[in-house]
Amino acid sequence: MVEGSMTQGAGQGPDAWAGEDAVYSPTVPDLPVQDSTGRLFVVGDVHGYLDELRLALREAGLTDEADQWAAGNTRLWFLGDFTDRGPDGIGVIDLVMRLSAEAAAAGGYCKALLGNHELLLLGASRFGDTPVESAAGTASFQAAWILNGGQRTDMERLRDHHIQWMSRLDSMALADGHLMLHSDTTAYLEYGSTVEDVNDAIWQALQRNDVEETWDLFRKFTKRFAFRDESGPQAVRELLDTYGGKRVVHGHSPIPYLTGESGGSDGDAGNGAGGDGTPRVDGPHLYADSLAIAMDGGVTMAGKLLVASLPLEA
Repeated sequence: MVEGSMTQGAGQGPDAWAGEDAVYSPTVPDLPVQDSTGRLFVVGDVHGYLDELRLALREAGLTDEADQWAAGNTRLWFLGDFTDRGPDGIGVIDLVMRLSAEAAAAGGYCKALLGNHELLLLGASRFGDTPVESAAGTASFQAAWILNGGQRTDMERLRDHHIQWMSRLDSMALADGHLMLHSDTTAYLEYGSTVEDVNDAIWQALQRNDVEETWDLFRKFTKRFAFRDESGPQAVRELLDTYGGKRVVHGHSPIPYLTGESGGSDGDAGNGAGGDGTPRVDGPHLYADSLAIAMDGGVTMAGKLLVASLPLEA
């Protein structure tokens, strides 16, 4: 069973970065690796909504009133997209980094996957207004970041250790028969035939620090809805047959988009929305012949920040 790369966070030791406002957060290579068999939890897209994340983690029994790890040997996966749109993306990253250290010390773990908004923030910080070719003509990471909800305060507070942490995140993981990834796309198949190969290929691409290659990654993992329509179950099966697992668990596409409750843009509530026009999300969305679980509750649309225990209860 593959539960993410054991190299996640490599190079984040005390000598890897420095700064008077930096707080070192040990990661897997810095702490003894323990084969945790605790309960498995997953968190959907956060997008800078730190207060909502704190509340959701406490309600799930994962943290205490001081936002400290309180779940012993529990295993926790974040599905990516920590920043943009919401008010405190850097605060979210800081919390996840700290919980990773606290969980490891308690015999569990807290790990995270790379989302398309991590790619966007990395690109904006590294390449700024450097032009890249896109389907719509010349573009730049800076312009795309602003267009997709980039927050000035996040960029001002971004430090080298945040950049290193994001650039070393895995892109997919297997745990208890669940294939976890950020985006509901089959683009992962272009990067390898095993979980390890995909994670290594994307990590290597980010280390090359090439604007066109990073833009291509961002473009591919911004695609969505591969599992939604009639051909969706077959697309999921292709991923499962290649990488293993019995179900795909993903974020990226808000559940109201998948169910047709929203028309496909933030704030565009359609039939089935709550009486006040907000999307109604009660929990994870099981679809594609019960082969896929969607975890983005649409927190950016006044929906719900989802934290769920796996496997889902019948």
